[in-house]
This record gives sequence, C-alpha cells and structure tokens, in this order.
Amino acid sequence: MEKRGLSLAEIQEVPKNNLILLTGPPGAGKSTFCHQAVLNWLVMDRPVIYVTTEHGPSEVIDLLKERGGASPTPGALSFVDAFGETVGAATPERPDTIGANCEDLNSISMAIAKLQERLGRRDVLLAFDSLTSPYLFNEKEIFRFMRLCLAKFASEGNSVLALMDEGCGKEEDLGAMMSVADGILRMDVKERSRTLNVVKHPRVEPERINVPIEPKEPQVRPPTNWDMIVLRQFVQSAFKGKAVRREVGDFVHLFWPNLAHWSCMLWDPKGFPTMLYEMNKYESASGQSAIPGYPWSMRLGFKVLFSLQSLGLFPKSFSKVKDMKRALKTVALESMDKERSGILEYLEDISKTDEHYFRVYENSDCVGFENIGSAMASHVPPMLAGSCKMSEKDGREWNAIETKCLGLGDPYCEFKLVPGEIDGLKASLEKDSSLVERIHERLMERLMGFLLEGKPLVERPRLGSDVWLHVLIHGMGLLNLAGERYRRAQMMGGARSARKIGERLMKAGLSEDEAVKRVLDFMNYCKVGKVTLGETVRISENCESLRTTILKHEKQPSCFFTTGFLNGLFSAVKNQHVREIKCIAAGDPYCEWEII
Repeated sequence: MEKRGLSLAEIQEVPKNNLILLTGPPGAGKSTFCHQAVLNWLVMDRPVIYVTTEHGPSEVIDLLKERGGASPTPGALSFVDAFGETVGAATPERPDTIGANCEDLNSISMAIAKLQERLGRRDVLLAFDSLTSPYLFNEKEIFRFMRLCLAKFASEGNSVLALMDEGCGKEEDLGAMMSVADGILRMDVKERSRTLNVVKHPRVEPERINVPIEPKEPQVRPPTNWDMIVLRQFVQSAFKGKAVRREVGDFVHLFWPNLAHWSCMLWDPKGFPTMLYEMNKYESASGQSAIPGYPWSMRLGFKVLFSLQSLGLFPKSFSKVKDMKRALKTVALESMDKERSGILEYLEDISKTDEHYFRVYENSDCVGFENIGSAMASHVPPMLAGSCKMSEKDGREWNAIETKCLGLGDPYCEFKLVPGEIDGLKASLEKDSSLVERIHERLMERLMGFLLEGKPLVERPRLGSDVWLHVLIHGMGLLNLAGERYRRAQMMGGARSARKIGERLMKAGLSEDEAVKRVLDFMNYCKVGKVTLGETVRISENCESLRTTILKHEKQPSCFFTTGFLNGLFSAVKNQHVREIKCIAAGDPYCEWEII
C-alpha cells in the first residue's frame, strides 16, 4: 500500500507531554502555523495559554479572527503579554491577561504558572510566539528557561509549541535549544514556495510538507502617500534653509540613527538590510510618480528636467560616462552636500558604459565602524540608484553594491552602480547575528566612553558629526513602507540597547538619577529633540516623529524606537516603565511619556 503523506493539520496538533520547537527565518510563516494550531486546539474545547513577545494580545485575537476563529469562550484563551511592558506599550487590563517582560524570564515563568493555576487543568497548549525576543535579551539564560519552564510545563500533561527565528542568534545556541525539544519543525520560504520540514517528531517520521502561501499586500512598495504640508516644510528646510525644527534645527548627530539602525538589525540581520535597501531605493525613485502632489517648486523642477531631456540639453539616459558625470550635479552631489551623508566623487577613469564607480569619503553610515568586518553603507548607494531611475527618461531599474568600505578596513567607501541586477548584491546586504552583535558592541563601547569619560562619539574631519534629518529617515526606515515586524523590532531594539546602557552605568557606580540624567543629556547632545524630565519625559521636536508624519499615517503615538529606548532605560535603572501618551504624529505639540 502506498504511504500516505502527512497533512499540515496533523503536524499542527501538538502531542501531550511534548515540547515542539518551530524554527525558520523571519517571514517563513511560523506565526501563521502557530495561529492555526491554536485555533485547532480551541475547536477541541481545550484551553490555550498564548505567550506573545512581538505584539499585544489584541493583535493576536484579530489575527485569529482573520483566520476564521470565533470569539473564544471565557477561560479558553489566556495571554502572557511579554511585549507591552518590555517596550513601553500598555498591557491590556483583561481578566485573561497577565503582563510579563522579555528582559525577565522569571516574570514569564511566573505568569504562565499563575494562568495554569487559574485554569486548574493539565491538558493546556502553551503557544510561545516567540523565543526570539527573550533570547536577545537573555542569551545566556534561555536554555535554562526552556528546560526548567517550557519542558517542565510540557511534562506535566500539557503541550508546548515554541517559535524561534533562525539567523537572529548563534547557531550553537539554536542547537542547544533544539536539544531540549521533543520535536523540531523547520519552516522555509523560497520565492513563492513555502515548506515545513519535520526534522524530529514524537509521532511521525521526518518528512517535508508544502505549505500554501496566503497572498499579502507588498510591504516595501505600497503607494506613496505624502503629507503635503510636512513634505513642503521638509523641502524648504533643504533648499531654503527654513528649519522644520525651529528650536533644535534639522541636523542630528549621526550616532543616533546608527544606534537605531543596528539595534533593530538584531531582530532580523538578513531580512531587514535587504528591506531597507529596497525601501531607500524606492523612496528616492518615487519622486517622479508623486509629482502631482509635490510642492509647485519641485513639480516645476521636474518639468524643467524632462523638458531639457526632450530638447537634448540633459541626458535621457545615464549609460555613458559623460552623461553620468553631467547628471550627477542634479541627482546626487547637491543633495549629499546638504545632507552631510558623505563626500561623493565619481570615478570616471574606471567607469564605463552601464558600469559606474563612486567613492564616498566620511560616509555617515560607516564612520566609527572601521575594520568591523563588513560593508556598512545603507543610504548613499540605494539613494543614487533610486535617483537614477527617477531622473532617466525611461525610468530603468538601477542597483548599487559596495566594493570597498571603511567597515572592511579600506580608507574610504566605493560602490558600483549599474542598470539591472547585480550578482552578489543580496549576499552583500545580509548580515549574520555575530556581526550585528559586534557592531552593536562597538556602539555600546563608544557610548560608554562618551557617558563616563566625555570621549567623542564619532568624528569626521571635514563634515563634522551631524547629518540632516533625511539621513535619519533612511537609517531608521519609513514606517509606512516597512512592515509591522520592523516597527516591533525598533521598539525591542530600543529597549535592549537602553537596558544595556543602564546596566553598564549602574555597574560603573552611578546613582539612578545620575544615570538617567546622563542618557537624557546624551539624547539632547545628539539633537534627538529637546528632552526634559519632570513627572513625565517630554521631547519637543522629536526627530523620529518626522519620518512618521512625512508620509500620512494613523494619528496615534508612533515613536517606536524612542519609546522602547526610554522604557529600557527606566526599566534597567529605576525598575520603572514608560508609556507614550502624547505624540507629534498624533497631532500633539510634543511627544510625552508617563513614568509608571
């Protein structure tokens, strides 16, 4: 008799007394698998404890409903909310929810135990979505937590399904986590196919199952929806010197966007760099399609450009060296000079038709990361690629790849720009977790030197340490173009970085108040905004709000990195938490956080 293949539903039924570990890269479909397993469990009238570390319980309920779930009966679905307290979001006051913190594994263990005690049953499914954030906060303790909490919970007559992202930590750590599990499932996605690989399972033999992919709206390239008032202010800041931020000005210290950028990268070191490259390229190329909504001066500028191309007075194509050299003054040099993102030089001697080389001195992405072991630039190469697409008559797709970098030990950065695809581009953008940790540690060392000894954060001999707000937007990412996971990663990244900062300051012997004061003074030094501390933390002209308001966004508190950062600081130093209650993006005159 022919062997019958496994069905996805069979694998989603987690056996009693077993801990199943579901791994795979971010975006592979692990949470979708988990949600379906939860729905199957609820249909059988069996209780579920859902530990959420990447979003709030209400979002989980909404996702379950989207997948056909009805409102669960009272007591059927309980939550450990380990997200809200970690990042400074409100934990809902619900009888079925207990708050915890990704920074404190003991708080998660206690919350699970309390919910199980309330249920008074032993046939519970514990869905842990996911272990990634607790691991990144507690790398050395996660193995012990899995053994003493999750495996123990399963052994008491329950079932455990725990999710973990691959690529966000050390391979040996993931191997240790797998050794605790009774079953191992691995999901993967390539192009338009998704597979579930049953590596080890208590009931079935190893097998590979094809998983259907639900269609989703693109996250990187939705229609660009500019807020014309904010965009006009932004353009006037660049070309007329009228500052958007009248008190602190429109420049920030380059350390702040780099700190935000690399703190977020810890959550997806392979996927996020590629997404940011595409997003930054798209933002630079979107000007032509957004002409009807641009300020009249910019619309006029584009009309003049296209008229000159029609008359043969400006290149229609940038294929030839002489045409690229001529076009540079329009598409790059002036904007880089205003941004202070670097000093650009076109290498016409080694460039040729459809293969152009550029050198960047004092690249704001890379200064401070000398010899770190990787190419670092995320702003200038995709910006120029997008600008070429926007300005060429036919709008060809261009791409750029770094060939030299300060991060690789070179004295300057260089990149190649070509129309079409570039071999090796994706691999050059992706980072491994050990590299991102090394980059993050370099940032922490520089910041500790500044906070404890007054050493400079980073210096550039010609351009200075400040960059224009546009560089910050590119470094942090436009929230309207980035996916929801990226927003959550910014909150988690901010919390993790500030917690490390607070812990090191306390270890250095500073008082609680002095530690908080020095970090807030650092934020003022970086021109994050005008930061003041009273009964609340208030930031006037917070730079993060601009990237939210320049593209139309829901009018609600949206300072994700800043909120996580402040929450991590107060959690580590004062055992307190913060919550954003006012935000410029929500129409308030300033951003404000209450201290809880």
